This record gives sequence, structure tokens and C-alpha cells, in this order.
Amino acid sequence: MKHAFLPGLIMLCNVAQAESGLGFETNRLWINAGFYSAHFETDKGLRNANPGLGFEYRVNEDWSATAGRFTNSDNGQSNYIGAFYQPWTVSGVKLGVVAGGFNGYPKAFNGGWFPALFPTASLEGQRWGLNVALVPPLKDRLYGAVSFQLKFRLQE
Repeated sequence: MKHAFLPGLIMLCNVAQAESGLGFETNRLWINAGFYSAHFETDKGLRNANPGLGFEYRVNEDWSATAGRFTNSDNGQSNYIGAFYQPWTVSGVKLGVVAGGFNGYPKAFNGGWFPALFPTASLEGQRWGLNVALVPPLKDRLYGAVSFQLKFRLQE
């Protein structure tokens, strides 16, 4: 299950396309190199730079499927899979939530998968975009942060 993010993303895209009648379009695919997390608790020795590889596929104006793998704030390897729902746009910024699952955090469910729901904002240009998520703290299991994810569209 460690490397399930890419097959999971393909599955999500296929389901979304079947529902919407869309074919796979490369101009809807974004790639990212992980996250930068500005942690609220700066005295815990947490890793702010969280390199990795992730993908996001914009299904329509409101929905995106996402999956990836990254080095988490505890220096472990984490995987994620989920969906963005961003029905509101204010001054060009898409607002909503991302819901899905994460693993690899040793203090959160013994490193196993757990559900997550984070408020998000996204700015998307022709080739570059930025996702910003508010990660709330979960006791001593998951540390709170504002997470930044720079993304690149593979084709205009």
C-alpha cells in the first residue's frame, strides 16, 4: 500500500471522467514537488520542507483528484490521496476543502492511513499554480501548519 498513490489517482480520474463524460486531457494535469509547511509549533524540530512527487487532475471547475508521496514533518515517508472541492472563487482564488487520506506519520494511527479534511485556497495560472491548506493540529499526533504546494501544469 506504500506506493498506492499513482494507481489511486488513476482510479479517481477514471471515476470522475466516467461521471462527467470527459476524456483524459493533459492540460488538466498538474505536477508538484511536495510541500512547504509553516508549522505553528516552531520549537518541535519539525521539518518544514517536505519534498516529494504529487499529481493533481482538474476534473472540472469545482473538483480535482490528487495523490502523491512526500517526506513528512517527522522525516518519514507519507502518501496521500484525495479530492479538492473548491466551489467558490474570489478575485481569481479558488476556495474550498481537500478531503482524503494520509499515512506515514508515526504518532498518528501508528503510521497507518487516516482521513483528513483541510480548508484550501488555490491560485492557478497558465503554467504555475499554488495550493494553500490549513492543517489543524491533532493533539500530539499531527502538528498544525499552513502548507504551501507549488504546482506546474504539464501542458497549456
